[in-house]
Amino acid sequence: MPDVWGQAAILAKLLLYIGALGAAGLVIAQLAFASTTDSLTKRIRNQTIALAVLALAASLLGFMLRGAALTGGSDGMTDPEILGLLWQTPVGDALLYRVSGSAMIIVGVLMSRAGLRLGQWLALVGALLLLWSFAQIGHIPDKGQLGLRLLLSLHLAGVAFWIGVLPPLHHLSRRDDRLNQAAQLGHQFGIAATIIVPALIIAGLIMGWVLTGTPSALFGSGYGQALLAKFAFVAVVLTLAAVNKLRFVPAMQAGNTAAARHLARSIQIETAVILAVLATTAALTSVLTLRN
Repeated sequence: MPDVWGQAAILAKLLLYIGALGAAGLVIAQLAFASTTDSLTKRIRNQTIALAVLALAASLLGFMLRGAALTGGSDGMTDPEILGLLWQTPVGDALLYRVSGSAMIIVGVLMSRAGLRLGQWLALVGALLLLWSFAQIGHIPDKGQLGLRLLLSLHLAGVAFWIGVLPPLHHLSRRDDRLNQAAQLGHQFGIAATIIVPALIIAGLIMGWVLTGTPSALFGSGYGQALLAKFAFVAVVLTLAAVNKLRFVPAMQAGNTAAARHLARSIQIETAVILAVLATTAALTSVLTLRN
């Protein structure tokens, strides 16, 4: 059972995942499906800024909590010497990427509001920096393999893209007057998912194998068992996504408004399961054998 600082670290990491993956995902999804989500531009921009602010705040909190963990007390959260030492480590590098990425997303979205097209590309660069920050500390770089760090970043980009599509798709599916738009977005995402899903599965299996090493470690260690629980949650998400693609979206394309309501409920369940995945990941990377 983690102590109070361990519990705080899990919460901070969960908030960071929600903010970073959510903001990055919305940026990527809006660029990928610009014509389909044009009616939601203002809504998506507001959500992106809010999530980027959350990522920024959670990044700073997580950094300060590491200081508290080193001293064993709250004084470490503001101790200049302790935080200065942390800043010189990969933890400081990750914070720099996260602060820079979050700020670039916020500025980019504000520029887009002002009609500057450059803003969306600035936001995209910020999103990529934010995702890359997760490859700077923890188990992946400890392996000393650039390929694994790139694989993790691509894996996170796919996850973020998936998460980023859900809010606009959920909103559109609840509007009878936006049925065609919701069906189109669902169809386009379904096409993209045929590439994303296999890539996510392959990347997850590779990283799982590298991190556990042996089947006995996968099934016999606390980390391995938590990783299996995460895979189970992911399987539920993929099952829901398959139902959405094969059943609800085609029905919506045929004009079935009831299917749109079923899709909205399915997305709510999918979102809850994704939050469970992120919470499990936060625990894995905060208090088990790996420290991300």
